[in-house]
Amino acid sequence: MKSKLTFSISIQAPVAMVYDKMLGITDITTYESWVALFNPTSTYEGKWEKGEKMYFIGTDENGNKGGIVAIIADIQPNAFVSIQHKGLFQNGQEIMEGPDVEKWANGFENYSFQEDNGTTSLIVDLDVTEDFADFMNEIYPKALDKLKEICEG
Repeated sequence: MKSKLTFSISIQAPVAMVYDKMLGITDITTYESWVALFNPTSTYEGKWEKGEKMYFIGTDENGNKGGIVAIIADIQPNAFVSIQHKGLFQNGQEIMEGPDVEKWANGFENYSFQEDNGTTSLIVDLDVTEDFADFMNEIYPKALDKLKEICEG
C-alpha cells in the first residue's frame, strides 16, 4: 500500500542554482551531499533526460551496492522533475518483478520548482510504502534543510 507525502522548502537562491545543485548537474557532489542523509553513500548513475533510465544507488553496511531503478518520466529544466520507480538494483542486477518490487513499482517522486524574487520554492510529492513513511517523514525535511544550506551557503 502506497501513500503520498508532500514536503516543501523555501530557499534564498535562484531556481537555476537550486535545480542544478539538487540534481548535481554541474557537480554530482552537491546531489550526494543532501541525499547522504538517506544513505551516506547515495549517488546516481544516468542522465537527467526524459525517458532515461536512472540508478539511485548506494552501498549497505556490508559494502553491497543497491538501490532503485527508475525512469525520468518528465523533466522541465528549472521547473519540474518526475521520477518513476521501476525496480530494484541488487548485487549488480536489475530486479523488475517480485513482491519487493511490486510495493514500489510505478511510484513517483515529483519535484516542482518556482522562483519569486530570487527565492525558490521547492515542493516534493513522493509515493512511499507504509513501512517507509515514518523514515521519510523524519529524514526528508532534514535532507531539504541540507539542500537549502548547500544553495544558500
